Amino acid sequence: MSMVDDARLDSQASDADVLLRVEGIKVHFPIKRGIFFDKTIGHVYAVDGVDLQIRRGETYGLVGESGCGKSTLGRAILNLEHPTEGHVRFDGVDIASLKGEDLRRKRQDLQMVFQDPLSSLDPRQSVESILVEGMKAHGIAKDAKEARPRLRELLQAVGLPIQALSKYPHEFSGGQRQRIGIARALSVNPKLIVADEPVSALDVSVQAQVINLLADLQEEFGLTYLVIAHDLAVVRHISDRIGVMYLGAIAEEAPAAELYETPLHPYTRALLSAVPIPDPVVEDTREQILLTGDLPSPSAPPAGCRFHTRCPWRQPTRCEDERPALRVVEIDGVTAEHKVACHWAEQIHSGELQPHAVEPVAVDPSALSGNVEPVAIDASPLGPDGRRTP
Repeated sequence: MSMVDDARLDSQASDADVLLRVEGIKVHFPIKRGIFFDKTIGHVYAVDGVDLQIRRGETYGLVGESGCGKSTLGRAILNLEHPTEGHVRFDGVDIASLKGEDLRRKRQDLQMVFQDPLSSLDPRQSVESILVEGMKAHGIAKDAKEARPRLRELLQAVGLPIQALSKYPHEFSGGQRQRIGIARALSVNPKLIVADEPVSALDVSVQAQVINLLADLQEEFGLTYLVIAHDLAVVRHISDRIGVMYLGAIAEEAPAAELYETPLHPYTRALLSAVPIPDPVVEDTREQILLTGDLPSPSAPPAGCRFHTRCPWRQPTRCEDERPALRVVEIDGVTAEHKVACHWAEQIHSGELQPHAVEPVAVDPSALSGNVEPVAIDASPLGPDGRRTP
Protein backbone atom coordinates (compact mmCIF):
# COMPACT_ATOMS: atom_id res chain seq x y z
CA MET A 1 0.00 0.00 0.00
CA SER A 2 1.40 3.42 -0.97
CA MET A 3 1.88 6.42 1.27
CA VAL A 4 -0.95 8.17 -0.57
CA ASP A 5 -3.31 5.31 0.28
CA ASP A 6 -2.19 5.39 3.91
CA ALA A 7 -2.84 9.13 4.09
CA ARG A 8 -6.27 8.65 2.49
CA LEU A 9 -7.19 5.96 5.06
CA ASP A 10 -6.01 8.18 7.92
CA SER A 11 -8.10 11.06 6.54
CA GLN A 12 -11.19 8.82 6.28
CA ALA A 13 -10.67 7.58 9.83
CA SER A 14 -10.35 11.12 11.16
CA ASP A 15 -13.45 12.23 9.22
CA ALA A 16 -15.44 9.32 10.68
CA ASP A 17 -14.29 10.38 14.16
CA VAL A 18 -15.70 13.92 13.73
CA LEU A 19 -19.33 14.24 14.85
CA LEU A 20 -19.76 17.98 14.23
CA ARG A 21 -17.96 20.05 11.62
CA VAL A 22 -18.63 23.82 11.44
CA GLU A 23 -17.37 25.49 8.26
CA GLY A 24 -17.27 29.27 7.83
CA ILE A 25 -20.40 29.87 9.90
CA LYS A 26 -21.67 33.45 10.01
CA VAL A 27 -24.66 34.94 11.84
CA HIS A 28 -25.39 38.58 10.95
CA PHE A 29 -28.40 40.36 12.44
CA PRO A 30 -29.76 43.26 10.35
CA ILE A 31 -30.12 46.70 11.95
CA LYS A 32 -33.32 48.29 10.69
CA ARG A 33 -34.61 51.82 10.94
CA GLY A 34 -37.64 53.57 9.54
CA ILE A 35 -41.11 54.93 10.31
CA PHE A 36 -43.28 53.37 7.63
CA PHE A 37 -40.81 51.02 5.95
CA ASP A 38 -37.90 49.32 7.65
CA LYS A 39 -34.59 49.96 5.96
CA THR A 40 -31.49 47.90 6.71
CA ILE A 41 -28.75 50.35 7.66
CA GLY A 42 -26.18 47.90 8.97
CA HIS A 43 -25.58 44.53 10.57
CA VAL A 44 -24.48 43.10 13.90
CA TYR A 45 -21.72 40.61 13.11
CA ALA A 46 -22.42 38.29 16.04
CA VAL A 47 -20.59 35.32 14.48
CA ASP A 48 -18.32 36.10 11.57
CA GLY A 49 -16.49 33.13 10.11
CA VAL A 50 -16.00 30.27 12.58
CA ASP A 51 -14.52 26.86 11.78
CA LEU A 52 -14.39 24.09 14.38
CA GLN A 53 -14.67 20.33 14.74
CA ILE A 54 -15.96 18.25 17.64
CA ARG A 55 -15.09 14.58 17.82
CA ARG A 56 -17.40 11.85 19.06
CA GLY A 57 -17.40 11.47 22.83
CA GLU A 58 -15.33 14.59 23.57
CA THR A 59 -16.14 17.82 25.37
CA TYR A 60 -15.34 21.04 23.51
CA GLY A 61 -15.24 24.13 25.72
CA LEU A 62 -16.00 27.54 24.22
CA VAL A 63 -14.92 30.56 26.28
CA GLY A 64 -14.81 34.33 25.88
CA GLU A 65 -16.11 37.50 27.47
CA SER A 66 -19.75 38.57 27.29
CA GLY A 67 -20.82 39.72 23.83
CA CYS A 68 -18.26 37.71 21.86
CA GLY A 69 -20.90 35.52 20.17
CA LYS A 70 -20.56 32.24 22.11
CA SER A 71 -24.27 31.67 22.70
CA THR A 72 -25.19 32.77 19.17
CA LEU A 73 -22.75 30.23 17.77
CA GLY A 74 -24.28 27.48 19.93
CA ARG A 75 -27.78 28.36 18.76
CA ALA A 76 -26.64 28.53 15.13
CA ILE A 77 -25.19 25.01 15.41
CA LEU A 78 -28.65 23.78 16.43
CA ASN A 79 -30.29 25.99 13.77
CA LEU A 80 -32.20 27.89 16.46
CA GLU A 81 -30.62 30.93 14.80
CA HIS A 82 -30.46 30.37 11.05
CA PRO A 83 -26.89 30.98 9.82
CA THR A 84 -26.35 33.79 7.36
CA GLU A 85 -23.59 31.82 5.68
CA GLY A 86 -21.64 28.59 6.14
CA HIS A 87 -22.31 24.93 6.90
CA VAL A 88 -22.95 22.91 10.05
CA ARG A 89 -22.37 19.24 9.22
CA PHE A 90 -23.59 16.89 11.91
CA ASP A 91 -22.87 13.23 11.25
CA GLY A 92 -22.52 14.08 7.56
CA VAL A 93 -25.81 16.04 7.34
CA ASP A 94 -25.82 19.81 6.83
CA ILE A 95 -28.06 21.03 9.65
CA ALA A 96 -28.08 24.60 8.31
CA SER A 97 -29.87 23.46 5.14
CA LEU A 98 -32.67 21.53 6.90
CA LYS A 99 -36.16 22.93 7.32
CA GLY A 100 -39.56 21.84 8.52
CA GLU A 101 -40.09 18.17 9.30
CA ASP A 102 -36.54 17.17 8.37
CA LEU A 103 -35.12 19.62 10.90
CA ARG A 104 -37.61 18.55 13.59
CA ARG A 105 -36.61 14.90 13.22
CA LYS A 106 -32.91 15.76 13.37
CA ARG A 107 -33.37 17.68 16.62
CA GLN A 108 -33.58 14.36 18.44
CA ASP A 109 -29.81 14.04 18.00
CA LEU A 110 -29.02 17.60 19.08
CA GLN A 111 -30.24 18.98 22.39
CA MET A 112 -29.50 22.06 24.47
CA VAL A 113 -29.15 22.83 28.18
CA PHE A 114 -30.00 26.49 28.64
CA GLN A 115 -28.34 29.04 30.88
CA ASP A 116 -31.32 29.92 33.10
CA PRO A 117 -32.84 26.71 34.49
CA LEU A 118 -36.05 28.45 35.58
CA SER A 119 -37.01 30.35 32.42
CA SER A 120 -36.16 27.34 30.22
CA LEU A 121 -38.80 25.17 31.94
CA ASP A 122 -42.55 25.65 31.43
CA PRO A 123 -43.93 26.72 34.85
CA ARG A 124 -47.37 25.28 33.97
CA GLN A 125 -46.09 21.78 33.28
CA SER A 126 -45.10 19.16 35.81
CA VAL A 127 -41.69 17.52 35.53
CA GLU A 128 -43.39 14.44 34.09
CA SER A 129 -45.04 16.49 31.34
CA ILE A 130 -41.78 18.29 30.55
CA LEU A 131 -39.88 15.03 30.13
CA VAL A 132 -42.61 13.14 28.26
CA GLU A 133 -43.26 15.96 25.76
CA GLY A 134 -40.04 15.40 23.81
CA MET A 135 -40.37 11.61 23.98
CA LYS A 136 -43.86 11.77 22.44
CA ALA A 137 -42.72 14.23 19.75
CA HIS A 138 -39.99 11.85 18.56
CA GLY A 139 -42.00 8.63 18.89
CA ILE A 140 -40.05 7.21 21.83
CA ALA A 141 -43.20 6.83 23.96
CA LYS A 142 -46.91 7.25 23.28
CA ASP A 143 -47.90 8.51 26.72
CA ALA A 144 -46.68 8.98 30.30
CA LYS A 145 -47.61 5.43 31.27
CA GLU A 146 -45.44 3.91 28.56
CA ALA A 147 -42.63 6.32 29.38
CA ARG A 148 -42.66 5.59 33.13
CA PRO A 149 -39.69 3.14 33.10
CA ARG A 150 -37.63 5.59 31.05
CA LEU A 151 -38.58 8.45 33.39
CA ARG A 152 -37.32 6.48 36.39
CA GLU A 153 -34.00 5.91 34.62
CA LEU A 154 -33.66 9.60 33.77
CA LEU A 155 -34.36 10.81 37.30
CA GLN A 156 -31.98 8.25 38.73
CA ALA A 157 -29.30 9.34 36.25
CA VAL A 158 -29.54 13.01 37.29
CA GLY A 159 -29.95 12.28 41.01
CA LEU A 160 -33.59 13.23 41.59
CA PRO A 161 -36.27 11.18 43.44
CA ILE A 162 -39.19 9.64 41.59
CA GLN A 163 -41.54 11.94 43.56
CA ALA A 164 -40.17 14.86 41.51
CA LEU A 165 -42.33 13.81 38.54
CA SER A 166 -45.50 15.27 40.08
CA LYS A 167 -43.92 18.59 41.07
CA TYR A 168 -43.52 21.85 39.18
CA PRO A 169 -40.31 23.80 38.39
CA HIS A 170 -40.88 26.48 41.05
CA GLU A 171 -40.78 23.81 43.77
CA PHE A 172 -37.10 23.03 43.12
CA SER A 173 -33.81 24.75 43.83
CA GLY A 174 -31.64 26.14 41.03
CA GLY A 175 -29.39 23.07 40.95
CA GLN A 176 -32.37 20.72 40.86
CA ARG A 177 -33.99 22.68 38.04
CA GLN A 178 -30.78 22.42 36.03
CA ARG A 179 -30.83 18.66 36.61
CA ILE A 180 -34.37 18.62 35.21
CA GLY A 181 -33.12 20.52 32.16
CA ILE A 182 -30.36 17.94 31.71
CA ALA A 183 -32.87 15.10 32.08
CA ARG A 184 -35.07 16.71 29.41
CA ALA A 185 -32.11 16.85 27.04
CA LEU A 186 -31.29 13.18 27.74
CA SER A 187 -34.89 12.02 27.33
CA VAL A 188 -34.67 11.77 23.52
CA ASN A 189 -31.30 9.93 23.46
CA PRO A 190 -29.23 12.69 21.80
CA LYS A 191 -25.72 12.39 20.40
CA LEU A 192 -24.68 16.01 21.03
CA ILE A 193 -25.65 18.35 23.88
CA VAL A 194 -24.92 22.08 23.70
CA ALA A 195 -24.68 23.36 27.28
CA ASP A 196 -24.92 27.16 27.31
CA GLU A 197 -23.50 28.45 30.60
CA PRO A 198 -24.92 25.41 32.43
CA VAL A 199 -23.69 26.46 35.90
CA SER A 200 -23.38 30.26 35.75
CA ALA A 201 -26.68 30.81 37.64
CA LEU A 202 -25.83 28.33 40.40
CA ASP A 203 -23.97 28.53 43.71
CA VAL A 204 -20.34 27.42 43.71
CA SER A 205 -21.06 24.20 45.64
CA VAL A 206 -23.92 23.32 43.26
CA GLN A 207 -21.75 24.13 40.23
CA ALA A 208 -19.36 21.33 41.14
CA GLN A 209 -22.24 18.87 41.48
CA VAL A 210 -23.67 19.73 38.05
CA ILE A 211 -20.25 19.64 36.36
CA ASN A 212 -19.49 16.23 37.88
CA LEU A 213 -22.96 15.08 36.82
CA LEU A 214 -22.29 16.08 33.21
CA ALA A 215 -19.01 14.16 33.26
CA ASP A 216 -20.68 11.05 34.71
CA LEU A 217 -23.51 11.17 32.15
CA GLN A 218 -21.03 11.52 29.31
CA GLU A 219 -19.26 8.35 30.39
CA GLU A 220 -22.52 6.47 30.94
CA PHE A 221 -24.32 7.46 27.72
CA GLY A 222 -21.39 8.21 25.39
CA LEU A 223 -22.40 11.84 24.93
CA THR A 224 -20.60 14.63 23.08
CA TYR A 225 -20.65 18.11 24.62
CA LEU A 226 -20.21 21.67 23.48
CA VAL A 227 -19.89 23.61 26.76
CA ILE A 228 -20.22 27.38 26.49
CA ALA A 229 -18.93 29.33 29.49
CA HIS A 230 -17.00 32.38 30.63
CA ASP A 231 -15.63 30.67 33.76
CA LEU A 232 -12.20 29.37 32.75
CA ALA A 233 -11.97 27.10 35.81
CA VAL A 234 -15.20 25.31 34.85
CA VAL A 235 -14.10 24.83 31.25
CA ARG A 236 -10.68 23.53 32.28
CA HIS A 237 -12.23 20.93 34.58
CA ILE A 238 -14.58 19.39 32.04
CA SER A 239 -13.14 20.03 28.54
CA ASP A 240 -10.90 17.96 26.29
CA ARG A 241 -10.31 20.86 23.89
CA ILE A 242 -10.98 24.58 24.28
CA GLY A 243 -11.73 27.33 21.80
CA VAL A 244 -11.27 30.97 22.83
CA MET A 245 -13.68 33.30 21.08
CA TYR A 246 -13.34 37.05 20.56
CA LEU A 247 -15.77 39.31 18.71
CA GLY A 248 -17.38 36.60 16.59
CA ALA A 249 -14.30 34.54 15.72
CA ILE A 250 -12.05 31.86 17.24
CA ALA A 251 -8.81 33.43 18.48
CA GLU A 252 -7.15 30.24 19.76
CA GLU A 253 -7.92 26.52 19.93
CA ALA A 254 -5.94 23.82 21.74
CA PRO A 255 -6.17 20.80 24.04
CA ALA A 256 -7.26 21.98 27.49
CA ALA A 257 -4.03 21.28 29.37
CA GLU A 258 -1.86 22.77 26.63
CA LEU A 259 -3.94 25.94 26.37
CA TYR A 260 -3.54 26.66 30.08
CA GLU A 261 0.15 25.79 30.11
CA THR A 262 1.12 27.56 26.86
CA PRO A 263 -1.37 30.29 25.86
CA LEU A 264 -0.22 31.85 22.59
CA HIS A 265 -2.79 34.48 21.68
CA PRO A 266 -2.52 37.80 23.57
CA TYR A 267 -6.24 37.66 24.38
CA THR A 268 -5.94 34.16 25.86
CA ARG A 269 -2.96 35.29 27.94
CA ALA A 270 -5.01 38.22 29.24
CA LEU A 271 -7.95 35.97 30.16
CA LEU A 272 -5.75 33.50 32.03
CA SER A 273 -3.89 36.28 33.86
CA ALA A 274 -7.23 37.41 35.31
CA VAL A 275 -7.88 34.02 36.96
CA PRO A 276 -6.88 34.31 40.66
CA ILE A 277 -4.38 31.81 42.08
CA PRO A 278 -4.81 30.84 45.77
CA ASP A 279 -1.13 31.41 46.52
CA PRO A 280 -0.12 34.98 47.48
CA VAL A 281 3.51 34.49 46.44
CA VAL A 282 2.62 33.22 42.96
CA GLU A 283 -0.20 35.76 42.61
CA ASP A 284 2.14 38.70 43.30
CA THR A 285 4.89 37.54 40.94
CA ARG A 286 3.02 36.17 37.92
CA GLU A 287 2.28 38.07 34.71
CA GLN A 288 -0.87 40.16 34.88
CA ILE A 289 -2.29 41.71 31.73
CA LEU A 290 -4.90 44.43 32.12
CA LEU A 291 -6.67 45.09 28.84
CA THR A 292 -7.39 48.70 27.92
CA GLY A 293 -10.81 49.72 26.69
CA ASP A 294 -14.02 47.78 26.13
CA LEU A 295 -15.00 45.13 23.64
CA PRO A 296 -15.60 46.88 20.27
CA SER A 297 -19.13 46.95 18.92
CA PRO A 298 -19.99 43.87 16.83
CA SER A 299 -21.82 46.21 14.46
CA ALA A 300 -18.52 47.97 13.66
CA PRO A 301 -15.70 45.48 14.21
CA PRO A 302 -12.13 46.75 13.70
CA ALA A 303 -10.39 46.01 10.42
CA GLY A 304 -7.56 43.49 10.38
CA CYS A 305 -7.06 41.61 13.65
CA ARG A 306 -10.13 42.33 15.74
CA PHE A 307 -8.10 42.34 18.94
CA HIS A 308 -5.55 44.90 17.76
CA THR A 309 -7.35 47.86 19.40
CA ARG A 310 -6.64 46.33 22.85
CA CYS A 311 -3.52 44.25 22.16
CA PRO A 312 -0.32 45.07 24.12
CA TRP A 313 1.73 43.41 21.34
CA ARG A 314 0.17 45.28 18.41
CA GLN A 315 2.56 46.03 15.56
CA PRO A 316 2.38 48.83 12.97
CA THR A 317 2.22 46.31 10.13
CA ARG A 318 -0.39 43.60 9.38
CA CYS A 319 -2.35 43.93 12.65
CA GLU A 320 -4.58 46.78 11.48
CA ASP A 321 -5.18 45.74 7.86
CA GLU A 322 -4.84 41.94 7.59
CA ARG A 323 -7.18 39.56 9.39
CA PRO A 324 -5.16 36.61 10.76
CA ALA A 325 -6.20 33.05 9.91
CA LEU A 326 -6.51 30.33 12.53
CA ARG A 327 -3.29 28.40 11.93
CA VAL A 328 -0.92 25.85 13.42
CA VAL A 329 2.18 27.56 14.81
CA GLU A 330 5.79 26.37 14.55
CA ILE A 331 6.87 26.39 18.21
CA ASP A 332 8.80 23.64 19.99
CA GLY A 333 6.58 21.66 22.36
CA VAL A 334 3.33 22.89 20.76
CA THR A 335 1.21 20.17 19.14
CA ALA A 336 -0.46 20.28 15.73
CA GLU A 337 -3.85 20.63 17.47
CA HIS A 338 -2.86 24.02 18.87
CA LYS A 339 -4.07 26.76 16.53
CA VAL A 340 -3.94 30.52 16.97
CA ALA A 341 -5.20 33.50 14.95
CA CYS A 342 -2.27 35.87 15.48
CA HIS A 343 0.34 37.16 13.02
CA TRP A 344 3.06 37.35 15.66
CA ALA A 345 2.40 34.32 17.89
CA GLU A 346 5.90 32.88 17.45
CA GLN A 347 7.63 36.21 18.13
CA ILE A 348 5.48 36.89 21.20
CA HIS A 349 6.15 33.43 22.62
CA SER A 350 9.92 33.71 22.09
CA GLY A 351 10.07 37.14 23.70
CA GLU A 352 11.24 38.81 20.51
CA LEU A 353 8.23 41.13 20.82
CA GLN A 354 7.61 42.77 24.18
CA PRO A 355 4.30 44.24 25.39
CA HIS A 356 3.81 47.98 25.29
CA ALA A 357 1.28 50.42 26.66
CA VAL A 358 -2.01 50.63 24.79
CA GLU A 359 -3.55 54.07 24.36
CA PRO A 360 -7.32 54.02 24.99
CA VAL A 361 -9.41 54.76 21.93
CA ALA A 362 -13.04 55.67 21.41
CA VAL A 363 -15.20 54.91 18.41
CA ASP A 364 -18.16 56.76 17.00
CA PRO A 365 -21.25 54.99 18.43
CA SER A 366 -23.34 56.11 15.46
CA ALA A 367 -21.18 54.05 13.11
CA LEU A 368 -23.04 50.85 12.40
CA SER A 369 -20.83 49.19 9.83
CA GLY A 370 -17.54 49.53 8.08
CA ASN A 371 -14.22 50.60 9.48
CA VAL A 372 -14.13 53.26 12.20
CA GLU A 373 -11.15 55.52 12.73
CA PRO A 374 -10.01 55.48 16.39
CA VAL A 375 -10.15 58.71 18.35
CA ALA A 376 -7.54 59.21 21.05
CA ILE A 377 -8.74 59.81 24.61
CA ASP A 378 -6.87 61.94 27.13
CA ALA A 379 -6.37 59.41 29.91
CA SER A 380 -4.22 61.58 32.19
CA PRO A 381 -5.44 61.76 35.82
CA LEU A 382 -7.62 64.55 37.15
CA GLY A 383 -6.09 67.15 39.49
CA PRO A 384 -7.66 68.58 42.67
CA ASP A 385 -9.40 71.26 40.62
CA GLY A 386 -10.97 68.67 38.34
CA ARG A 387 -8.71 69.45 35.39
CA ARG A 388 -6.35 67.12 33.58
CA THR A 389 -2.83 67.13 34.91
CA PRO A 390 -0.05 67.33 32.26
